[in-house]
Amino acid sequence: MMHHLLPAIFPELIFRIPADGKKIFLTFDDGPTPEVTPWVLEELKKYNAKAVFFCIGENVESHPEIFSEIIRQGHVAGNHTMHHLNGWKISSKKYLEDTKQCDEILRTHQSQTSNFKLQTFLFRPPYGRITPSQYSSLKKNHRIVMWDVLSRDYDENFSAEKCLQRIIRKSKLGSIIVFHDSVKAKKNLRYVLPRVLEYFSEKGFSLRSLSN
Repeated sequence: MMHHLLPAIFPELIFRIPADGKKIFLTFDDGPTPEVTPWVLEELKKYNAKAVFFCIGENVESHPEIFSEIIRQGHVAGNHTMHHLNGWKISSKKYLEDTKQCDEILRTHQSQTSNFKLQTFLFRPPYGRITPSQYSSLKKNHRIVMWDVLSRDYDENFSAEKCLQRIIRKSKLGSIIVFHDSVKAKKNLRYVLPRVLEYFSEKGFSLRSLSN
């Protein structure tokens, strides 16, 4: 299933946000991780930028203090399944159970912060892979968020400079950019993220999270 066909097959997937001004939406997948996420938070703070962190549930359980800091700093948490499952390679029953488990983990840990609000969770399928059955079930209680700009920060064969230029070239008003606050992406991300924040801030863009 090709990425460009998904909007026609799954019309409620979110790939971009209709822009009412110069806004770009930042997202981070696969955290939280102690090696990367605290650094990401510090970089975002420098530019008063907000983001959605699509968290893996087992990482939230392992690093609850980092997750709490994400929420305290005004970012939004999203569901990226409990165990980073590929929806094309597992039964819908197991996939939905795993996703529900992650919802419960996110809700439990968010409820421990002072600015928690009960909400419909944002959801991003790992690898961008989701079946019609999974989609039909999840869209009832989640906003399913994809992207239109993939940074490829996780790709060890893709240089940091190429990663940066790809983001600059492909981003436009209302774009959703996906980064990864994972160990695998650390090398490229440490080069790319500060430069992306600086570039778009200087261009007058507001760097925001998606509201849920």
